[in-house]
Amino acid sequence: MKAKLTRQTFIAGLAMACLSLGTGAALAQGTAKVGAPAPAFQAVDVEGKTRNLQEFAGKTVILEWTNHDCPYVRKHYNSATMQTLQKDMAKEGIVWLSVISSPEGEQGYVDAATAKELTVKRDAAPAGILLDPNSKVARAYGAQTTPHMYIVDPKGTLAYMGAIDDKPSSSASSLNGARSYVRQAVAEMKAGKPVSQAATKAYGCAVKYAPVS
Repeated sequence: MKAKLTRQTFIAGLAMACLSLGTGAALAQGTAKVGAPAPAFQAVDVEGKTRNLQEFAGKTVILEWTNHDCPYVRKHYNSATMQTLQKDMAKEGIVWLSVISSPEGEQGYVDAATAKELTVKRDAAPAGILLDPNSKVARAYGAQTTPHMYIVDPKGTLAYMGAIDDKPSSSASSLNGARSYVRQAVAEMKAGKPVSQAATKAYGCAVKYAPVS
């Protein structure tokens, strides 16, 4: 029993350390600000195509920072919460872009082929997957955690930034009764209302940043 409790305590400690790093570390001074134009970006996707924010002008865009090794990310993907959200947003005509900012050699780094394999394996449905190993997009937005969510409205204004929901836990049980800030923001935008909670505290694992060159 003692060994079991020790192991559980160790796992819980890892999760808490991941959370504290993600929410407390001042990893970047991004220019992203709710109500202001979303920072422009340019990144290569898993198909080798260079993408930028401007090409999606007139559409709502959701940016999801992700790291497949992060327990907080796994919570949402193992339960299909993230995939369901992606598919529901696609039905609304929303462009969902998953962003991988881990540099080579850091937790969460994947090449294009592996990223595509993960997408198929998990039945994920982003409109695109952006590879950001130099962390330029992450720095522009000040992304701190995986997941960290941003919503850009059709006019290019940042409408929401923060957590995916109101349950800052890596436990799958926390999904019961969780309120999705992303769904709430999109519903309010669709109704022509201002986003009532436009900025929340993101939770998860710290985004792994590449050294500034």
